[in-house]
Amino acid sequence: MGRRNLARAGLVVALLLGGVGRAQETRPPEPQQQEQQPRTQRAPTAAERFQQLSPEQKEALRAKLRELKAMTPEERERIKANLERWKQMPPEERERVRENLRDFQRLSPEERQQLRERFRDFRGLSPERKAEVRQRMRAYLRAHPERREQMMENMRRWRQMTPEQREQMRERMRERRRP
Repeated sequence: MGRRNLARAGLVVALLLGGVGRAQETRPPEPQQQEQQPRTQRAPTAAERFQQLSPEQKEALRAKLRELKAMTPEERERIKANLERWKQMPPEERERVRENLRDFQRLSPEERQQLRERFRDFRGLSPERKAEVRQRMRAYLRAHPERREQMMENMRRWRQMTPEQREQMRERMRERRRP
């Protein structure tokens, strides 16, 4: 499993463990229980939340924990930093990230690999070159607002397509690139 997949796995583990407790914490008690329960009700512990998971979820978490333990300290720190960043994101940003991840997961393995390589190439650029690339893209989109709007509209349409429609579109794009 690649490093990015492990980072996503760590995020899933954190969301699963944190999400179970938050779902219970935000659920209002029954009206009759409200009167009987003291106001200082404690949140369930991680062990209690773990016990509430299905056997499949428990095994998935155990597998991710084994992967996490096999990582270097630097990789674990990177994942921890990403989780902290996730916690600080506003809900709209989180939803955008989730949507991007869903889009990424719908790509074919070859397309994912191409995207990873392009991203790796971009990450390998010097900070100055990265800034230049970003600046040029912004300038291009400012100079051609109709293209930016068209790009945004294409993205909206893409998100509304079924997986089959997306695959048909990919095939058409591949055919255009062939000599």
